[in-house]
Amino acid sequence: MTQLLRFHKGFLVLPLVALLLACEAKKSMDTTIGSQGNTPATNATIATNNEVLEELDFDDRKDFEDAKRGLIASPIALETPGPDNAVVWDMPSYNFIQGDAPDTVNPSLWRQATLNNNHGLFEVTNGVYQLRGFDLSNMTIIEGQTGWIIVDPLTSKETAAAAIAFAREHLGNQPVSAVIFTHSHIDHFGGVLSVLDAGNDIEIFAPAGFMEEATSENVIAGSTMSRRSMYMYGSQLERSEQGHIGSGLGKGPAFGSPGIAEPTHIIDTTGESIVIDGVEFIFQNAAGSEAPAELTFYLPKLKAFCGAEVVSRNMHNLYTLRGAKVRDARKWSHYINEAIELFPDTEVYFASHHWPLWGNEEIVDFLKKQRDMYRYIHDQTLRLAANGHTPREIADLLEMPDSLRSNFSNRGYYGTLKHNAKAVYQMYFGWYDGNPANLDPLPAQMSAERYVAMMGGSDAIMIEARKDFAKGEYRWVAELLNHLVFAEPDHEAAKDLLAQTYDQMAYMAESGPWRDVYLTGALELRQGTPTEGLDLSNAIDLIDQTPVDQFFEAMAVMLNGPRANGKTFVLNINFTDLNENYVLELENAVLHQRKGSLSPDADATIHITHPLFVKMLTGGAGPSEVLFSDEISIEGSKLGLAKFFALLDQPPTSFNIVTP
Repeated sequence: MTQLLRFHKGFLVLPLVALLLACEAKKSMDTTIGSQGNTPATNATIATNNEVLEELDFDDRKDFEDAKRGLIASPIALETPGPDNAVVWDMPSYNFIQGDAPDTVNPSLWRQATLNNNHGLFEVTNGVYQLRGFDLSNMTIIEGQTGWIIVDPLTSKETAAAAIAFAREHLGNQPVSAVIFTHSHIDHFGGVLSVLDAGNDIEIFAPAGFMEEATSENVIAGSTMSRRSMYMYGSQLERSEQGHIGSGLGKGPAFGSPGIAEPTHIIDTTGESIVIDGVEFIFQNAAGSEAPAELTFYLPKLKAFCGAEVVSRNMHNLYTLRGAKVRDARKWSHYINEAIELFPDTEVYFASHHWPLWGNEEIVDFLKKQRDMYRYIHDQTLRLAANGHTPREIADLLEMPDSLRSNFSNRGYYGTLKHNAKAVYQMYFGWYDGNPANLDPLPAQMSAERYVAMMGGSDAIMIEARKDFAKGEYRWVAELLNHLVFAEPDHEAAKDLLAQTYDQMAYMAESGPWRDVYLTGALELRQGTPTEGLDLSNAIDLIDQTPVDQFFEAMAVMLNGPRANGKTFVLNINFTDLNENYVLELENAVLHQRKGSLSPDADATIHITHPLFVKMLTGGAGPSEVLFSDEISIEGSKLGLAKFFALLDQPPTSFNIVTP
């Protein structure tokens, strides 16, 4: 039984939501202001950022007018407490973002971060309001006949509660009559339990496939995604001119207590018209665009279009740096074009992130440029691939046409042209670029050791790296020093210069995630890899709704194949309160699962309640509680059961990325 408990304690590092849990890791390092050792911007970095000022029209203030338009009220200090009194959301930490861009931030990214600093309650149009800056995403309120229709209730119970309380303070204490989830990412549904009025039968609308996608995302690959999310969202970084300033899509993820609620109505048909609390909605099913399950909608009476996250005021990700399935750029572009044709009379646009637009001509122009941005990346990547270019070559060759590149809403503040082009290549051709040398290359550390030896050793490399650093050739210096650090991970001078190189690359990055990736890499080169584990206990309301078979799928990828070689085991699991049975079968070093009748040939059988199972997964139940609980019993070979669970690797809560 002890071994079983050890397994479950390890299992809680398989996070459901990498975006959410990455934020927890910021407790594992000293992140006080000025503590992270970043270097000033070099002359080469300053010169590069000054070129951005010449490339774009920074005198255009239309976005700043739109971002402030309709402001009703803004909180004096928006700090939202959460579990253990930790701050879930901290807008004041971004107060330093004012005035002109400092030398250490790309001016275009600074502009976006400044726009994303606008927060409060806004009137979008008659009867439509948005709460912006209470979380990474927006919460939208639509006035119905009997109450509020809430669209996208943020990430956590804490941020959603703060947002709706602020709305009621200024708009009146209205009940919630319905909820709409636009898509299956947690920052658009996680706070729902704070907006559902107790005792009321509230309708919840969601796109087809919502529950499966919302609860299963990242389960199987969650521990890896969680670690990589720490880089993508800069969760370990200080908020400062030399640190994290925002994600481009918004400020950053909120972390707190997410939940979920079962939809009562599923939208699976484009053009479907539904009257919700007296308001007519026309829906578009946009599955497989920015999210596997997604919808947009149109309010014909108000001529208002909600673009969800199919469109936003930046280039989005076709591939997200935390690691996820590649998104289909061609399909994404199609959905935007379809929306233009479905809702030609639109006069108001609003979405799940950023600020709205007003006026049909301006909205159509915006939608067309978003449409053509994704299609251009798709088509031109395939054109260049057809001419024999590899992903790395395509990323360097591809440029947007002037009409798209000059538009701020198409800039790579979140996704980038370079990594999105590689995503298109990956979708069609996979990881292999066709060059035989890349078919079976040496592992990074092994090849690094040979490169270093052939280049004359570490001293010779450091001399050349310092020369090239002084020239501002940071991409090459990073590649060169990465070899040295992987060959000699204790070479402090190499790690320090590589960290300085990443500082400069971060300062020039237009993408918020690229900036955070570089700065996090620099931080870990200086301070080491974080070791503190992650805690799922705050996500109990979400995990409770996750299909049981998803956790068994996660168990299958934890099986240590070499240790399981030649071993067999059959385990019955009976959920006594659900009247559901699962059989896990180990053979050929593979773990299979099936739902149905218990196997009479099982080596062991566990009888357990679903709540205790969930508590074990989240660490909410300790060994003594489980041992003496009436909610669990074991039949068969306990020794065999212990040996079976010993075959399952407990994924580390952290692992090295910038060092071997």
